[in-house]
Amino acid sequence: MENITIRPITSADDAEIARIIKENLEAYHLDIPGTAYFDPELDCLSAFYSARPDKRAYFVAAYDDGTIIGGVGVAEFTGFDHCAEIQKLYLSDPAKGKGLGKRLMQAAEAFARSAGYDSLYLETHSNLEAAMGLYEKLQFRQIEKPAAVLHSTMNRFYRKRI
Repeated sequence: MENITIRPITSADDAEIARIIKENLEAYHLDIPGTAYFDPELDCLSAFYSARPDKRAYFVAAYDDGTIIGGVGVAEFTGFDHCAEIQKLYLSDPAKGKGLGKRLMQAAEAFARSAGYDSLYLETHSNLEAAMGLYEKLQFRQIEKPAAVLHSTMNRFYRKRI
């Protein structure tokens, strides 16, 4: 298998990572309001994350030939003090089950630590069993829905001290 590089997103990656996210959500019947499928910044993730480079980052995983196979974001979360939210962790189908989700999460956590956050928050859906298993292996603990979360499409909430 080709080598895989994890690097910050560029505008050239926007369309492909949006496609990967949408395909995943469709496959799990989560192409519904209140999910990343309808986020206004989905088609221009690089602009959203680069708008606050001190507090936000999006990392893509790519083969040596440049093919994007996944990504993960980190951005400020106002629900807890000094907390970042893990956002939009998705992989293309051929990239799943190879430890790439863990590598992306480690990159996100390292960025969050360097940006001064002391905890991470994320939300997911019970349909995404593999994702929940990964988060729990990475020491995220399930919590009650934070008061700051207004939409209710996602039904699993996790937090981790870093």
